[in-house]
Amino acid sequence: MKKKTVVVWVGAVLCALMLAGCGTGKNGDPVEETETVNEENNLSAADDTAGNAETEADTGQSEPSAAESDKEENVGAGQETQAAPGGAIRIGSLKGPTSMGLVYLMEQAEWGETVNSYEFTMTAAADELLPAMLSGELDIALIPANMASVLYNKAEGDVSVIDINTLGVLYAVSGDETIEGMKDLKGKTVYMTGKGTTPDYVMQYLLKENGLTAADLTLEYKSEATEVAAMLTEIPEAVGVLPQPFVTAACAQNEKLAVVLDLTKQWAAVQGEGGSSLVTGVTVVRNGFLTEEPEAVDAFLEEHAASAAYANEHVEETAQLVAEAGIIDKAAVAAKALPECNITYIDGEEMKTALSGYLEVLWEQDPAAVGGGLPGDGFYYVK
Repeated sequence: MKKKTVVVWVGAVLCALMLAGCGTGKNGDPVEETETVNEENNLSAADDTAGNAETEADTGQSEPSAAESDKEENVGAGQETQAAPGGAIRIGSLKGPTSMGLVYLMEQAEWGETVNSYEFTMTAAADELLPAMLSGELDIALIPANMASVLYNKAEGDVSVIDINTLGVLYAVSGDETIEGMKDLKGKTVYMTGKGTTPDYVMQYLLKENGLTAADLTLEYKSEATEVAAMLTEIPEAVGVLPQPFVTAACAQNEKLAVVLDLTKQWAAVQGEGGSSLVTGVTVVRNGFLTEEPEAVDAFLEEHAASAAYANEHVEETAQLVAEAGIIDKAAVAAKALPECNITYIDGEEMKTALSGYLEVLWEQDPAAVGGGLPGDGFYYVK
């Protein structure tokens, strides 16, 4: 296997995001993907709790992997790689579920089997990607949904969202099998991270829509997802709101635990048919780049859609790529977590409906969560 060309920026942890763990940003900015950063910053710990009996994937094999063997089937034999005018497209993503749906495209690009040329950067926090987008160092970025709105406001409308790449990755975990819906949380103690951040807003919204208030249950906030998992080990009858892959790790460590509520499904039940979705990660592009290279952006969207589909259809092969990229240390853990990460590809009007409604819910609870104001129609790239 050739050495990965992905550039990894290792920076100080500035915030704990949703998409990928849960927590608050140190700079006070609202953070959508709380799952992601705690997942990234504590990923090794999460892997360890998932059970050390699993054998770590061998990344030094000389024979082609199953993912490599499927390339021609998914890309097309003999397809020539064409560098986008002006050079490679510079793509930034978070080291978590947002990148898990991108790893097959990374592998294709490494082997010269993509239409565009790409330069990938994975980073631990969305706060590292936003300045790079504002300065023009990146052309495209996969970031938390609410941070895309924050970026839009900071950039005075100079970015557009082009797809949704990840739906909700939050789950309620407990040893209490009687919990079947949000109303069953009444009288319970619920542990979670990120007071005043997106996971908190999501939880408060779902409670309200199900006729509950903060007085009906006890919400206990912890600084990290690993602390929530630890509390469930001590008190399995309690409820913990966790992101993937911490859900997989916690359940593997304690056989008494299981997923009792999928918050993405709970959101959908509240919204009803045609409503918004619980969105974790989106993909944004600088409008200057979109104007200059519309065909290159459209080609990326097609390749991104294929990569996301591959992640869902070829879980074992994708898990291997995830481990090789260093997103999750063990392929076995990645394979268990992948089906629950809600990796997707949604564009066009469906994207606009799903995302705009989600951002509106956040805005109604705290305008700062979306950067002070809701994006206009120009924010959504709809062909």
